[in-house]
Amino acid sequence: MHNLLTADKVMTAEAAVARFVRPGSVVGMGGQNINRCPMALVHEVARQGAGDLTVVGCNLSLPLDILVAAGLVVRTEQGSGNLERYGTLFAWRRAVEAGRIDVRDHSHLTMATRFAAGAIGVPFLPTRSLLGSDVLTALVEDGVAQVLDDPWGGGPVVLVRALRPDVSLIHAHRADPFGNVVIEGVTSHEIDMVRASAATVVSVEEIVPEGALNARPEEVTISGAYVSAVVAQPFGAFPTSVYRAYDFAEDEIKAYQALARRGGDAHAAWLAENVLGPADFDAHLRRADPEGTRRAALTEAMRSYV
Repeated sequence: MHNLLTADKVMTAEAAVARFVRPGSVVGMGGQNINRCPMALVHEVARQGAGDLTVVGCNLSLPLDILVAAGLVVRTEQGSGNLERYGTLFAWRRAVEAGRIDVRDHSHLTMATRFAAGAIGVPFLPTRSLLGSDVLTALVEDGVAQVLDDPWGGGPVVLVRALRPDVSLIHAHRADPFGNVVIEGVTSHEIDMVRASAATVVSVEEIVPEGALNARPEEVTISGAYVSAVVAQPFGAFPTSVYRAYDFAEDEIKAYQALARRGGDAHAAWLAENVLGPADFDAHLRRADPEGTRRAALTEAMRSYV
């Protein structure tokens, strides 16, 4: 049996998704809004077609909409589902309105608390988030939350059930072959989500050589003990951004949102040509940016910020 800390975990996206994302899986989704979304991994999930998925996370943004458009999602548990100033997730919203997807609304803090409980191996954790809200009422009815009095006299508290995904998908800056991951900037819910998950697939901008992270171990955000597979994929978050690497592609996001809003044949054609059709994410990038000029511009734009 391989030692989890010294086993080489480098795989292709195709191999990693085939091994760890199975029909019926509860999938934890990394990224937030237009930042560091695991787009390459989500494209691969869509191509392989593992369905009946439950997708969980804080703000489920563009990755969720693509999986819904591909017909692979039956349930979501989330703090929100939108691209902020670029609008809601239109494919997801239509599916919810049509009754094709079961939705459990949370606050972001409640989702983060559920992942934290899973990460430390306890069945629940307390929070005061959602007290007095109809969202809490629905979660109590669903058996996800309970309201109890603080035994030390601090008033009511909400106990939320631990959430342990079958697999989580995240995109990060770099990792070594053993799965030790470095994320620069905001991490949101991802660290606890990964620690709570049975398996985690991480795509990265760069795989660094064995030992490259030894000199500065404090930079390691997620230990390789929690990572199942590492996929090398430069621009693996495109069209969302990666802090200090490249900016988000606003024109691409706006174009997608316009298609998703219309839905129908135009959106289906985009999905077929840009997600399901290309052999891999590199082929998708070449289709979206044949000369690499857009990627170069996004890289330069991020340099101007940091």
